[in-house]
Amino acid sequence: MVRVFLKKDIPNVGKAGQIKNVADGYASNFLVPHQLAVVVTAHNEAELQKRFDTIKTKEVVTTVKSSQLADRIAGAEVVIKRKLHDDGKLYGAISQQEVVDVLKSLGIVVAKNQVLFDKSIKSKGLFSATIKLSSSLQPSIAIKVVAEASA
Repeated sequence: MVRVFLKKDIPNVGKAGQIKNVADGYASNFLVPHQLAVVVTAHNEAELQKRFDTIKTKEVVTTVKSSQLADRIAGAEVVIKRKLHDDGKLYGAISQQEVVDVLKSLGIVVAKNQVLFDKSIKSKGLFSATIKLSSSLQPSIAIKVVAEASA
């Protein structure tokens, strides 16, 4: 067995930044040649441990920021004004970009691909959407579609 510092997440072995014991052949034939890991020696162990601590600190900061953003998103109300047909249907469906723009005006920045609709929004009313911040953190928001005041 040889100790290696993992540069990337490897299924059934460990996460990036961890020091793990793996078989000699696995390390020398796969992990090291594919630059997925570095063999831990007496000379580089302290430096690798510092890297690991830095990675852990960044993960904690990211988790805290995501949690704060999730709290702000959960409390946000998205109101979109659109023109309607006589039967109450929209001329076009509400897009993810429109939701992103409204959230941005509220000071909440998310990417378009993070907005997930339960179903397409094609009429006025109250709908919900999910904002995927991470695999475990997915707050829901309420989207209210109202008629645009005619001039």
